[in-house]
Amino acid sequence: MPIFRVKQHLMRTTHPDPRLISFRSLVQAIGWLSVLLPAAMLVGNYLFGGCKAIQDSVSDYYYTVTGDLLVGILCAVALFLISYKGYPGDRLDSILSTLAGLLALGVAFFPTNETSADSCAIIHLPLNELRNNLHNVFSAALFLVLAAISLFQFTKSRGVTITPRKKQRNHVYRICGVGMLVCIVLLALYTNIRDTMPWLKPYKPVFWFESGALFAFGISWLVKGGLFLRDQKH
Repeated sequence: MPIFRVKQHLMRTTHPDPRLISFRSLVQAIGWLSVLLPAAMLVGNYLFGGCKAIQDSVSDYYYTVTGDLLVGILCAVALFLISYKGYPGDRLDSILSTLAGLLALGVAFFPTNETSADSCAIIHLPLNELRNNLHNVFSAALFLVLAAISLFQFTKSRGVTITPRKKQRNHVYRICGVGMLVCIVLLALYTNIRDTMPWLKPYKPVFWFESGALFAFGISWLVKGGLFLRDQKH
């Protein structure tokens, strides 16, 4: 009888419940949603809103025909981040990802002020300085936390042998983390000088800095999810 129970336990562990989302699928979903978010805003507005203009920021798409999609993707990423627990025994993984998820919800539910020069807006909200400032704080804090995860959590070895592929993955994590930090710094710098350099505005620097940070964030999580640079099985 005990042997039979052991066999049942082995069968359960060998064949996981197909209704449960796998760790890799969860992490890759975070990556794909982040990488594709800016493109979804551009393509969605062109196809369904007939608007070819790039908005001044990714956040400005809240007011366009893809506004619900923007909020939906941010909420999905937030819930996936909150669900991500990282490695067993490493509480910092869970704390940082949960914090990032809560910040992503803040970005979604406190929209920026509508100030895009080439507006594709179909809805409007009164300008609100507090709401706009909260949005900016949540956005900056979100990317700082995500950069920290990429730079310090994903690069941990946790006592296992560091393979050549792991070294390559760590290299990508560091590039992505630094890339997010560079985008944040450039975004803050532009925000402080944009009134003195109005000729930059038509190039949509905020949109491209935000897109760059999202791309770096997404690539980092796609690598973490095993889409690229997986350890080779022998």
